[in-house]
Amino acid sequence: MINPSASGWIDKFLDRYASIAPENTTMRLFYRNVRNSGFIYGHVTAPDYVSVSERKGWIPEEMTKVALLHTLYSLYVLETKDTDTGNFIKHAILFYKQMAPEGFSLLKKVLPAAPPGHELEDLLDERVKTNDNIISRNFSHILTNALLFMDVLAFRQYLTKSELPERYLKNLEETVVRVVLLALRSKKKQSEYDSLLIKLFESSLRYTKISAVSADSLSKIELKNFACDLEKFYLMDIAGMAIWTDGMADAAEIGFLFMLAAELRIDDETAAESIASFDVFIKQHKKDIPYFKYSNPVKHFYDHAAQTVTVLINRNKNRLIRELSNNGELMVLLTHSTHRSLDDKEKKKVKKQLLEICKTVPSLTIFLLPGGSLLLPLLIKFIPQLLPSVFNENLEKE
Repeated sequence: MINPSASGWIDKFLDRYASIAPENTTMRLFYRNVRNSGFIYGHVTAPDYVSVSERKGWIPEEMTKVALLHTLYSLYVLETKDTDTGNFIKHAILFYKQMAPEGFSLLKKVLPAAPPGHELEDLLDERVKTNDNIISRNFSHILTNALLFMDVLAFRQYLTKSELPERYLKNLEETVVRVVLLALRSKKKQSEYDSLLIKLFESSLRYTKISAVSADSLSKIELKNFACDLEKFYLMDIAGMAIWTDGMADAAEIGFLFMLAAELRIDDETAAESIASFDVFIKQHKKDIPYFKYSNPVKHFYDHAAQTVTVLINRNKNRLIRELSNNGELMVLLTHSTHRSLDDKEKKKVKKQLLEICKTVPSLTIFLLPGGSLLLPLLIKFIPQLLPSVFNENLEKE
């Protein structure tokens, strides 16, 4: 049995399943197989390259790690025609060390003396766990793990150019953001949850701030920089996912996808396959994907998060009272927030000082995790409700 959470699993997996990586195939067929597995969509279904008994009991995170490893290795064989698993592991390690951006924790837990296979295990574990933040329990399948295929695209760049081109990942991520924003804008009916969806999507990004990206039209996106079929197919599928997040697509949205296909120089048949593939995938696996289990998943997340915040504040009420009482400026700003909108400077000050308080209360460090800052408005909202005496005293002081 292979346990993707136990040391030595990569060597065991490659020893058992490396022979299934096709040496003679096309990029189109390779991509189609990856998409059919659900990896492109961020929800890996039961991989047909692993026996049912072998994968029994695997959790979604383990399934994703195995899919990432298998996809990277299959691409390596396809590009290099080299089936030596030792060479693959060496190149995969060098690649991830090149791609880790400044401040990224990918390499922090890697022990330099570890065998290559174990070192790659640590890297993949950190890569997948980077998505294990406050929002991932319900949303990583669609909003975060779908972005893992960018690792595969970057790995191809590394293999073909012997190094990872500077800014490739940043440019790719910015392009994905622009395409997603334009896809969402193509919707005939906009809702308040579209903006929340964008915020959740941004929390999954590593290099880009959505607020710093402009997306006026497809013609202004440098799509010609992405000439590889894998890049084109992926951008097409990501746009389709953005449109289908509300469970439907009207004529205008479908029209946008075909316009994107034209800009990418993808034929209509391939575009139609992309649109149909996601539709079929969701209909087959909707009941297993947390994102689609609720009539409005983004609203469900915020409702559930509100309950979590309330519990955390109640459990740490006394500690919060002490910390808040020692910060007069923050108390004044929070009091003002109950009867007027704070300006941008005040909001930044509140956010910074609340995060400092969260550092001192162990249970509240959840707000310091990736994506946790999305919950700060909920924390601000519930503090006055649950700690009214503190705010009454503060009002008397003013």
